[in-house]
Amino acid sequence: MIDNLRMFGFEALWSPYFFFVICAVTVVYLLFTGPYRYKIEGSKEVDRKTKAFFVFGMALLYICKGGPLDLLGHLMFSAHMAQMALVYLAIPPLLILGTPPWMARLLIHQKGIKPVFHFLTKPLIALLVFNGLFSLYHIPLVFDTVKTDITLHAIISILLFIASFCMWWPLLNKLEEYQTLNGVKKIGYIFADGMLLTPACALIIFADTSLYATYTDSQAWVNALALCVSPDVIQAMGALAPEMFNVLPPVEDQQLGGVIMKIIQEIVYGIILGYTFFRWAKKEREKDKKQEMELDAGYDASSPISSQ
Repeated sequence: MIDNLRMFGFEALWSPYFFFVICAVTVVYLLFTGPYRYKIEGSKEVDRKTKAFFVFGMALLYICKGGPLDLLGHLMFSAHMAQMALVYLAIPPLLILGTPPWMARLLIHQKGIKPVFHFLTKPLIALLVFNGLFSLYHIPLVFDTVKTDITLHAIISILLFIASFCMWWPLLNKLEEYQTLNGVKKIGYIFADGMLLTPACALIIFADTSLYATYTDSQAWVNALALCVSPDVIQAMGALAPEMFNVLPPVEDQQLGGVIMKIIQEIVYGIILGYTFFRWAKKEREKDKKQEMELDAGYDASSPISSQ
């Protein structure tokens, strides 16, 4: 498999232009959360953990969309689903946790962005938009059309990423004005999200025939491959077929893709569920402690000794 991938060339495997974009965004982030922070009004010091979340998220984004996994996603459906799960379920939480509140507020409160963002991050809207787009994308006719058109593929990928970011926002954002869910509602939100994503995964896992022509039909497969491989490279390699790169039969590869998606989803949602629960429990303990201190202070103030 590795030797077969090398024939596509360095650019297809490692996307150097995308690498430079990722590096540029990361450097700008580190500069404005570090030495140039004082130039932004209302900025505060950013701890190492927050920076680590953002840097790790950007690195994972490059691995998924710029590294060999992106090319593999055009060759094997199981790799495509692994890529989808990481890009839309794992990376947005990392970027949200890695963005300090003052920076998030600065980006959101731009003219024309705030009202749209406020609408799209309403919990019910965010759930329906992301899961609706994800399910629509995996309808065979839509999938095969998008995978063979570079413009449509770019548009849908960007829309899905924005929708996934909005879907995770109500759970993980640190802005007081966007705290629309309390602890119990956040837990219910996670379970609802998992349920809405299940039908699309079930359709893929339990289908007994291959659903997507871009992984079985040679011409459709080559057209899809052209999205990340130079036409000159494809022409130089001569006749190509999906069977040359897939180690599994199409149906089994498809089922494996659905299983991988579901497993990654459960792992990510489990981590977020634990994070949400312990964060909620910590706030409740702090709230109880504050109430106890207020009661103690009131008792001391009303005692005979203090009144003398």
